[in-house]
This record gives sequence, C-alpha cells and structure tokens, in this order.
Amino acid sequence: MNNNNSNKLLVSSSPHIQNYESTKSIMWTVIIFLIPAALFGVLSFGFNALNIIVASIVTSVITEIIAQKLRNQRITINDGSAVLTGLLLAMTLAPSVPLYIPIISAIFAIGIVKHAFGGLGQNWANPAIAGRIFAFVAWGKEMTTWSTPFTLDGTTAATPLLAVKSALMEGISSNFSGPLSLLQSLPKEILKIDIDYTKLFFGYKGGSIGEVSIFLLLIGALYLLYRGIITIDIPFSFIGTVVIIAWIFDGTLYGKGFFTGDFVFHLLTGGIVLGAFFMATDMVTTPITKKGRIIFGIGCGFLTMIIRMKGGYPEGVSLAILFMNMLTPAIDRFVKIKPFGFEKSKEVK
Repeated sequence: MNNNNSNKLLVSSSPHIQNYESTKSIMWTVIIFLIPAALFGVLSFGFNALNIIVASIVTSVITEIIAQKLRNQRITINDGSAVLTGLLLAMTLAPSVPLYIPIISAIFAIGIVKHAFGGLGQNWANPAIAGRIFAFVAWGKEMTTWSTPFTLDGTTAATPLLAVKSALMEGISSNFSGPLSLLQSLPKEILKIDIDYTKLFFGYKGGSIGEVSIFLLLIGALYLLYRGIITIDIPFSFIGTVVIIAWIFDGTLYGKGFFTGDFVFHLLTGGIVLGAFFMATDMVTTPITKKGRIIFGIGCGFLTMIIRMKGGYPEGVSLAILFMNMLTPAIDRFVKIKPFGFEKSKEVK
C-alpha cells in the first residue's frame, strides 16, 4: 500500500455538487464577452487605447510568470486570470494615458495585490480595481485627461460626470431639471459633443476605454448571468442602491425636491455597469453568502453615490468596490452560512 500523502483521496462532507465550470473556462468566457466593449473603446478613442490594452495585458502576463517563477509555482497563465486582470485594468484607464501607466499599474496589480498575498484565490482586493486606483493616485492629471470620442485630432473633453461635478462645484446648477439638462446647456467646447440618453447608452461620450458602451457591456453581462458565471445579487443591489439614492437625493443638487433625481443619467455615465457586473462580482473578494453579497452590493452603491454627490471626485465606483473588498472578511464573519441538513429546532411545549 502506498502511504504517500499525495495519493490520498480527500473527500469533503456532503452535499457534493457537480459543476463542470473551471477557473480557466470562467476567466476566458469573461474575457471574450468584455472584448466587444474594449474594441468599441478603441474605435472611439483610437490606437492609443489599443496600445494601452495590449501593454496592460502583456505586462500582467509577464509579471504573473515572473512571480510564479520566483515562488517556485507552476506557470498558469493559460488559466486567463492574468489576461483578465490586464484587460479590466486597461478598460478602466483614460484613453490618452502614456504607456508607462498601464505597465506600472499592471505590475502593481499582479505582483503586489495578487501574488504578494498568495496568488489567485488569496488576494484581498480585485487586482484590476487596485491597479486602477494606484494609477489614479500616482498620476492624477494623466488619469483625468479625457479624449473626445470619434475624433482623430487628439482633442480632449470632459466626461459627462466631470462636467456635471465641475458645474455643481461652481454653483451652476439652478434652473436645470437635472444633470442632462445642465450638460446640454454647457458651452460646446466643454464636452465637444451633444449628449442625450441614447448617446450615453450606446457609448458616444468621453470616459475610460471600456466603460463607455453600456449596450455592449450589458450584452456580455446578460450572457454571464445566463451561464451562471456571475449571480444577480451584487449587480442588482449595487445598481438598485444607486437608483434609489439618485432618485431620492440627486434632485436636491439642482434646487428640486426629494424624489426628483435623474437616476438614468447616473446609470449611463461612469463605470457603474462595468463595475457592478464585471468587477464587484469577483468571486475571491466578495462575500460567500447571498445575504452577504447583497450587503456588499448595497455598500458599493451607497459609497459610489456619496462620492459622486458629496465627494471631491466625479466618480466613486472603483473606490467603493475597493472599500467593500476590505470589508468582505467582516461580512463573512457576521453573515454565516446556514449548516446544510439541520432542521430548525421546535420549541417544546
């Protein structure tokens, strides 16, 4: 009889649930359904956006190889996790940033956030989110210089969220029904393009490379939900919280009453859709229970709107997700899994 521990069969307690999805299949499926939104960003902003995507992915893969070599681990770049991190990181960057920003940010995301804490499955935060925030803190000017979509002359323009935030901070908010009417009244040189809900939905606006086309992101998200790769708990509670807070309070910023806010504008601008479906749903850094994931999503939505409405930054999705990533262990500690197979005790009369 072979007493080698490596040959022992380890059997966990029941129930045993068969699932034919692997890490590799999940990662590559997500990548495939992010590609249309990423390519739309390249079409919108030009080849520098493509260079950013390629630089981020290649650096992520190379950093993964080096980290696994240094840790004497098997090279697992074919599982797609490093490629996905590089793609997501690039999609959250401004389309005009110099190439050293995605390169250094990808090294930070993979080398520090992921492998310094044990590698895949042991990272405390979503590496792409952490890499994006690292880039924003280190290169604030470059990360907030936005390109005008569908132009080849490299002109810059404000994003809808940035234009609204700037107008609110300057006190230009009265006599408007909401953020959309405010944007439509601004001088042409601020946005460089006309804005309406349709253009915001399909992606004719400034923003990060991969967040502009809500339409293409939703197509990918719906397929991931259909396949069961992600669950609806976090996106529903995240987006639902944004809708409720914006509807109740956003109108007060424009001299209106409560329950008059334009929640549609908040959903169609910034990174809420990309964040809610593709980044906040990271299985490693989110709670394991359904109730915990709902709490996580509510926290993301609440913090996003607090930053958008009261903070100094126009967008708060990345910061909100990172903060809730840090709270995930606490949520898992207090929102526990109900033991399988136990019947609730009945009171003896």
